[in-house]
Amino acid sequence: MKIKSYRDLQVWQKSMELVIECYRLVEKFPKHEIYGLGSQLRRAVVSVVANITEGHKRSHRKEYIQHLFISYGSLAEVETHLEIAQRLQYIDKEVHETLTEKSVTIGRMLNALKRSLTTGSRSSRSPTPET
Repeated sequence: MKIKSYRDLQVWQKSMELVIECYRLVEKFPKHEIYGLGSQLRRAVVSVVANITEGHKRSHRKEYIQHLFISYGSLAEVETHLEIAQRLQYIDKEVHETLTEKSVTIGRMLNALKRSLTTGSRSSRSPTPET
Protein backbone atom coordinates (compact mmCIF):
# COMPACT_ATOMS: atom_id res chain seq x y z
CA MET A 1 0.00 0.00 0.00
CA LYS A 2 1.33 3.39 -0.96
CA ILE A 3 1.44 6.09 1.68
CA LYS A 4 -0.80 8.96 0.65
CA SER A 5 -0.46 11.01 3.82
CA TYR A 6 1.70 11.18 6.91
CA ARG A 7 -1.48 10.10 8.73
CA ASP A 8 -1.08 6.68 7.12
CA LEU A 9 2.21 6.13 8.96
CA GLN A 10 1.86 3.97 12.05
CA VAL A 11 4.72 5.86 13.66
CA TRP A 12 2.72 9.09 13.25
CA GLN A 13 -0.39 7.45 14.70
CA LYS A 14 1.47 6.06 17.71
CA SER A 15 3.20 9.38 18.27
CA MET A 16 -0.13 11.19 18.20
CA GLU A 17 -1.45 8.76 20.84
CA LEU A 18 1.58 9.55 23.00
CA VAL A 19 0.86 13.28 22.64
CA ILE A 20 -2.66 12.80 23.96
CA GLU A 21 -1.47 10.64 26.86
CA CYS A 22 1.22 13.13 27.86
CA TYR A 23 -1.18 16.07 27.70
CA ARG A 24 -3.61 14.22 29.96
CA LEU A 25 -0.75 13.31 32.28
CA VAL A 26 0.41 16.92 32.60
CA GLU A 27 -3.10 17.93 33.70
CA LYS A 28 -2.40 15.93 36.89
CA PHE A 29 0.92 17.65 37.62
CA PRO A 30 1.08 20.12 40.51
CA LYS A 31 -0.07 23.58 39.40
CA HIS A 32 3.41 25.03 39.91
CA GLU A 33 4.76 22.63 37.23
CA ILE A 34 2.28 23.48 34.47
CA TYR A 35 4.66 26.07 32.98
CA GLY A 36 7.82 24.22 33.94
CA LEU A 37 8.22 20.51 33.47
CA GLY A 38 4.69 20.14 32.11
CA SER A 39 5.32 22.68 29.37
CA GLN A 40 8.63 21.06 28.45
CA LEU A 41 7.04 17.61 28.21
CA ARG A 42 4.19 18.90 26.04
CA ARG A 43 6.58 20.73 23.71
CA ALA A 44 8.87 17.73 23.30
CA VAL A 45 6.09 15.23 22.62
CA VAL A 46 4.44 17.55 20.10
CA SER A 47 7.81 17.99 18.40
CA VAL A 48 8.02 14.23 17.81
CA VAL A 49 4.83 14.05 15.77
CA ALA A 50 5.25 17.49 14.18
CA ASN A 51 8.67 16.60 12.78
CA ILE A 52 7.38 13.33 11.34
CA THR A 53 4.67 15.37 9.62
CA GLU A 54 6.97 18.12 8.40
CA GLY A 55 9.57 15.67 7.15
CA HIS A 56 7.00 13.71 5.21
CA LYS A 57 5.86 16.89 3.48
CA ARG A 58 9.40 17.86 2.43
CA SER A 59 10.25 17.32 -1.19
CA HIS A 60 13.69 15.79 -0.64
CA ARG A 61 14.45 12.50 1.07
CA LYS A 62 17.46 13.99 2.88
CA GLU A 63 15.22 16.64 4.51
CA TYR A 64 12.73 13.95 5.51
CA ILE A 65 15.49 11.95 7.19
CA GLN A 66 16.79 15.07 8.98
CA HIS A 67 13.33 15.72 10.44
CA LEU A 68 13.18 12.12 11.62
CA PHE A 69 16.47 12.67 13.46
CA ILE A 70 14.97 15.74 15.11
CA SER A 71 11.89 13.72 16.02
CA TYR A 72 14.10 11.05 17.57
CA GLY A 73 15.92 13.68 19.64
CA SER A 74 12.61 15.07 20.87
CA LEU A 75 11.59 11.55 21.83
CA ALA A 76 14.70 11.31 24.04
CA GLU A 77 13.59 14.58 25.68
CA VAL A 78 10.16 13.07 26.35
CA GLU A 79 11.76 10.07 28.06
CA THR A 80 13.92 12.36 30.19
CA HIS A 81 10.96 14.53 31.22
CA LEU A 82 9.00 11.41 32.15
CA GLU A 83 11.94 10.22 34.25
CA ILE A 84 12.08 13.55 36.05
CA ALA A 85 8.33 13.47 36.66
CA GLN A 86 8.61 9.99 38.14
CA ARG A 87 11.54 10.91 40.37
CA LEU A 88 9.62 13.94 41.62
CA GLN A 89 6.70 11.58 42.26
CA TYR A 90 4.36 13.45 39.91
CA ILE A 91 3.70 10.12 38.18
CA ASP A 92 3.98 6.62 39.54
CA LYS A 93 6.47 4.04 38.35
CA GLU A 94 3.87 2.09 36.38
CA VAL A 95 2.79 5.13 34.33
CA HIS A 96 6.44 6.02 33.75
CA GLU A 97 7.24 2.51 32.53
CA THR A 98 4.18 2.34 30.27
CA LEU A 99 4.89 5.67 28.58
CA THR A 100 8.60 4.94 28.31
CA GLU A 101 7.82 1.60 26.61
CA LYS A 102 5.60 3.44 24.13
CA SER A 103 8.39 5.92 23.52
CA VAL A 104 10.91 3.12 22.91
CA THR A 105 8.51 1.53 20.42
CA ILE A 106 8.13 4.83 18.59
CA GLY A 107 11.92 5.17 18.55
CA ARG A 108 12.25 1.78 16.90
CA MET A 109 9.64 2.76 14.35
CA LEU A 110 11.47 6.01 13.61
CA ASN A 111 14.71 4.08 13.10
CA ALA A 112 12.97 1.65 10.76
CA LEU A 113 11.53 4.54 8.79
CA LYS A 114 14.96 6.21 8.54
CA ARG A 115 16.45 2.92 7.37
CA SER A 116 13.76 2.45 4.75
CA LEU A 117 14.47 5.92 3.41
CA THR A 118 18.25 5.52 3.33
CA THR A 119 18.65 1.93 2.14
CA GLY A 120 15.42 1.24 0.28
CA SER A 121 15.67 0.63 -3.41
CA ARG A 122 12.14 1.82 -3.95
CA SER A 123 11.57 4.53 -6.46
CA SER A 124 8.96 6.27 -4.32
CA ARG A 125 9.90 8.48 -1.40
CA SER A 126 7.19 7.12 0.87
CA PRO A 127 7.81 4.09 3.07
CA THR A 128 5.37 1.32 3.84
CA PRO A 129 2.51 2.03 6.28
CA GLU A 130 3.99 -0.30 8.90
CA THR A 131 6.58 2.30 9.85
